[in-house]
Amino acid sequence: MRSSLARPRGNNQTSHMSHVVLGLVRASHPEPAVAVTAVSALLAWGVGHSPGGIAAVALTVLASQLAVGWTNDRIDADRDAAVGRRDKPVASGVINRRLVTVAGVLAAVLTPLPVLLLEPAAAGAATLALVSALLYNWPLKSTPLSVLPYAVSFGTLPALVVLGLPGAPIPPAWLVAAGALLGAGAHFANVLPDLADDERTGVRGLPHRLGPAGSRVAAAGLLLAATATLVAGPPGPPSWAGLAAVAVAAVVPPLGWYASRAAAARGDRPVAVFRAVMLVALIDVVLLVTSGRVV
Repeated sequence: MRSSLARPRGNNQTSHMSHVVLGLVRASHPEPAVAVTAVSALLAWGVGHSPGGIAAVALTVLASQLAVGWTNDRIDADRDAAVGRRDKPVASGVINRRLVTVAGVLAAVLTPLPVLLLEPAAAGAATLALVSALLYNWPLKSTPLSVLPYAVSFGTLPALVVLGLPGAPIPPAWLVAAGALLGAGAHFANVLPDLADDERTGVRGLPHRLGPAGSRVAAAGLLLAATATLVAGPPGPPSWAGLAAVAVAAVVPPLGWYASRAAAARGDRPVAVFRAVMLVALIDVVLLVTSGRVV
């Protein structure tokens, strides 16, 4: 009888631990974390990093994404609870706030360490990107400058990949500009599904001030500009693949908005807009890798 009574207790502890781990994963914003990490690793491979260098870049970007995601959910917990966001583990009480705070701080401290083994300049760029993203979480999210951290962090990301190469070569200006444009476009697209909830809780970033129509136009224009910069920036004439990428970048965001409207009509969360941004980012990186004209 004793062993049969002890077994459920152990099972309960294991179940609780699994519940907490799953909650931490959900609170980290896993889809963008994995997508941005994968795109960064692909870019690292494309610019000529060794396998160790690719791993270092991926670990740094993953740590920064975890830090930003956990910090975001911790800061927004009260607002998420106010609008009934049951998909948010912190707001719904699945994991406690102290745990997610500790996890976010630990991830932030670890962020620059992997690329520090490559080049100190890369660690500096990683730190800049992280600090900028954290400033979005607080206090810039509710100001007209809300787009600035996205532009800085995404612009710095390809810079840290290039700076991590031996000798820390200077990243091309067009590459940094394309990353900044992509990040700014991602901001407008990412906020679109939450505009109404944000308004109810007092969040008034730049997309909220422009409204849904203005934000859609801004997102589409910035994403298209990012792809066009990658096509026109490197020396030499644009390739046919590059021109095709520009055409795709013009079509994908509207398709994402259409899919998001259909999801919202079904009562599902409209995430297709963000996925459209990630698709454009993936197309852009593949374009860079196949063109061989990054550095």
